Amino acid sequence: MQVARKIRKFGLVVAAAAMVLVSGCSSFSDWDPFGKKAKPLPGERIAVLLNERSLSADASAAGTKVLLPAPDPNPDWPMAGGYANHAMYHIAVGENLKQAWSVDSGTGASKKVRFVGTPIVADKHVFAMDTKTRVSAYEADTGKRIWRVDLEPDDDSGHVGGGIAFEQGRIFVATGFAVVIAVDAGNGKVLWKQKVDAPMRAAPTVRGGIVFALTIDNKLVALNAQDGSTLWTHNGAPESAALLGSASPAVDSGIVVVPYTSGEIFALKADTGKVLWQDNLVGIRRTDVVSSLAQIRGRPVIDRGRVIAISHAGVMAAIDLRTGRRLWQREIGGQESPWVAGDYIYTLTNDMEMICVNRDDGQVLWVTGLPRYKDAKKRDKPIIWTGPVLTSDRLIVAGSSGEALALSPYDGRILGQVEMPDGVSVPPIVAAGSVYFLANDAELVAYR
Repeated sequence: MQVARKIRKFGLVVAAAAMVLVSGCSSFSDWDPFGKKAKPLPGERIAVLLNERSLSADASAAGTKVLLPAPDPNPDWPMAGGYANHAMYHIAVGENLKQAWSVDSGTGASKKVRFVGTPIVADKHVFAMDTKTRVSAYEADTGKRIWRVDLEPDDDSGHVGGGIAFEQGRIFVATGFAVVIAVDAGNGKVLWKQKVDAPMRAAPTVRGGIVFALTIDNKLVALNAQDGSTLWTHNGAPESAALLGSASPAVDSGIVVVPYTSGEIFALKADTGKVLWQDNLVGIRRTDVVSSLAQIRGRPVIDRGRVIAISHAGVMAAIDLRTGRRLWQREIGGQESPWVAGDYIYTLTNDMEMICVNRDDGQVLWVTGLPRYKDAKKRDKPIIWTGPVLTSDRLIVAGSSGEALALSPYDGRILGQVEMPDGVSVPPIVAAGSVYFLANDAELVAYR
């Protein structure tokens, strides 16, 4: 994807006319993009609970209009976060998305095991891994299954896996039983297996023939993609407690940026593992046991010479990729990966708020509180949201409530919703004009 893109201006009028998701199990709404009066959205209206915001837009940003780059096609989504640098910008999809197909991708989540890895798309195929480490390949056009391979050992069960990545015709699998596996993407044949020191809770990142896998004991292992041999390793500080799931490293310009559950973030030479710089995104204010977890769970983004990262402990920062100098920082905590597009960063906070931040200086431009509970009156059944992805003038998030929401990227208004087969714990992905969701019951759904 090109970094330099034609900028087109979108004011609030265009934002109000953006295409949206609506209630319903299989279709998105027809939204008039030319400002004519549209039909009211069907379905139950969602309480946004604005009174529970913990953040507010900066006063100095009042009146600032968000100007996004025009959406561009994105043919593939080969690994967690899209590409190795995790910078996906503004992706083009069709105007009126409808459910194209839905398939059962295997064993779903339970109280003991959860999904932590997203599907991926490459070479006109969709690949997904279920909670029993069975990897399946599907035709992207039809959802027809091509192959499935069971990678779980006979003496292993109840683990939480990492995820999958694609490069040069191979699928690389980071597993919860401490083995990295390479599989032929064409037929599912296992090509090699490499034992590592500890289980993995994040998908690997692959770039230039090197597989970067992060273990739960804060060790980054760099493997040769051809034969699985270990090239080098790097250790972060140990951490006794962490949130479920970890962040995949980001790679660009010969540098791998690895986030650890300790809150540390390192920039390493991708070919040798030599440390270029390190930082720590640990917040100053710790109010309870959960907030004291320093983990960087959201994937860092490398974008035009900057690293954008956020920690659960309450620090969001922009860091110079080459020098490690902090360009700005804010007291904002989150578990989800930031999404960068043009001069703006979108991210979900720990308090389930979607925010838009200025990439240059960290100013908060707008804040939208998302629904926090299925039963808002009783404050029962908390909702955990995941995402966002930015597609054709709409931010899409999905939640444990079994719904996906569309928000305006220009002012944060909730535009509509669509029902999912089950709750969703991993972000949607976008490739070749399709949006894919993996629900907790292992149902893989394609919209286009």
